[in-house]
Amino acid sequence: MQSSSKIGRHEFAPAGPAGRVAGVGRCGNCLPALVPGNNGLELFIEGDRLYSAMLESIASARTRVWLETYAFADDEIGWSFAEVLSSRARAGLDVRMHLDAAGSLFWSSRRIERYMQRHGVHVRWFHRWSWTDPLRYNRRNHRKLLVVDEDAAYLGGFNIHRECSRAIYGPARWRDAHLRVGGALVLQAAQLFSDFWARGRDWAQPVHPDTSAVILPNHSRRCRHCLRCMYSAVFAEARRRIFLTTPYFVPERRTQNALIDAVKRGVDVHVLVPRKNDVRLARWAARAAYGNLLFNGVQIHEYLPRMLHAKTAVIDGEWCIVGTANIDYRSFFTNHELNLFARDPTLGASLEKEFEYDLNESECMLPRRWRQRGWDEHLSESIGWLARRLL
Repeated sequence: MQSSSKIGRHEFAPAGPAGRVAGVGRCGNCLPALVPGNNGLELFIEGDRLYSAMLESIASARTRVWLETYAFADDEIGWSFAEVLSSRARAGLDVRMHLDAAGSLFWSSRRIERYMQRHGVHVRWFHRWSWTDPLRYNRRNHRKLLVVDEDAAYLGGFNIHRECSRAIYGPARWRDAHLRVGGALVLQAAQLFSDFWARGRDWAQPVHPDTSAVILPNHSRRCRHCLRCMYSAVFAEARRRIFLTTPYFVPERRTQNALIDAVKRGVDVHVLVPRKNDVRLARWAARAAYGNLLFNGVQIHEYLPRMLHAKTAVIDGEWCIVGTANIDYRSFFTNHELNLFARDPTLGASLEKEFEYDLNESECMLPRRWRQRGWDEHLSESIGWLARRLL
């Protein structure tokens, strides 16, 4: 793979001695002190490899398999999971599946649900439609998490459906990112799953000050918008470069200002978003935010080949974020999300390599061309921006 000429190359300048993000202010309640380390995290960007690893982990489970996902499809991929989950449940393991009602509405089916329940899988739906409380349907469980015993956990952007499989869907499969974690992170993941299963809400977990990675939910006892605080804090820490990938890019003012402030400090800020989007209104809303960022030096690139669904960030080659949260109003303020936040140069190198590869298949948005767009584009962007809190 050739490095993109669009990106400036810099050496990483380490953070302060305490390992805490500098100048975080109130965000310090969300972000624990982290030190650089190698967490043995495995990055997956191909669905076939990820699904194979997940199924293998489930098949070898000894005591428990806990799975939550936003979309779980009644298709070849969904049934491969349903069968192995049912097999482990029949063997007497604690097998739980937490599905989001809105996310799986057009993907899943009563048939696959009943199959798993008949074989002992505990299936729970998050916020099914209720006439007595219709507004709760708007708050969704957008988390994707698999916990197997105390051995492994998986989290990231991949849902469970055929659109992410090259073997089934072909070259147009979705581009996404997921992680396999081990050690203490598995215990964090298990606690996060257990708390959410029991209470239908998430809480931040205490972290030892010498750790180099943590899994954070969107809401904690101290902060209602923990992930937005996290992004603002790491953007404030950037000294050299920010590589941000998100499929739904509708940043509120605070996030826009954090990116612009980084540019003013001399940071190379690159945002990668999809040209092809499965939610047209979200694309309109995203493009409404382009102007302010482009005219202030943020470089925005639209990924051309296929649907981009990865949610990652790498700052100065060391600070890394992989998870379920988009850079939009719904992820920051409404949905339940999970992101892994780490100081991990090894993962950072992998994320930067993939970012550069994707950039070679993207088109850079130029400010002068942006000024020349037609009235119809202005109109669609205005409509999208008005609906930004509902997307």
